[in-house]
Amino acid sequence: MRLVSAELNLSRAEVYGVVSFYHDFRMAPGPVHQVKLCRAEACQARGGDGIALCFENKLGVRLGEPAVGDVVSLEACYCLGLCAIGPNAIIDGALVARLDEAKVAKLAAELG
Repeated sequence: MRLVSAELNLSRAEVYGVVSFYHDFRMAPGPVHQVKLCRAEACQARGGDGIALCFENKLGVRLGEPAVGDVVSLEACYCLGLCAIGPNAIIDGALVARLDEAKVAKLAAELG
C-alpha cells in the first residue's frame, strides 16, 4: 500500500474521502473570489432572498452553480453566527454583515 505521506500515515483513499466529503476542500484550484452567502432563517427573514438575487445579478453567476471563468463563485452557507446583523456573507474569507443592495453592488464591483 502506497502512502500519501509517511509522516501522516494516510492512504490516498483516506485523503480522497476527506476531500470529497467536505465542501471547502477542492481537488483543483478554486475561483479567484469566493462569496459564501448565509441562507439560514434569520438572514432570510432580514432580506436574504433579495440579497441573493442581487448578488446573482451583479456577479453574473447563479447561487450554487460553478464559477464562470474561474473568477467568482456564489455559494450558500448556513448560519455565520451574526444573526442580529444579517444578512451576512463571507467574501474571500472575510465576514461581511448588514448587506443591502448598495453594499452588494459595491462588493460585486470590487470582485469584478
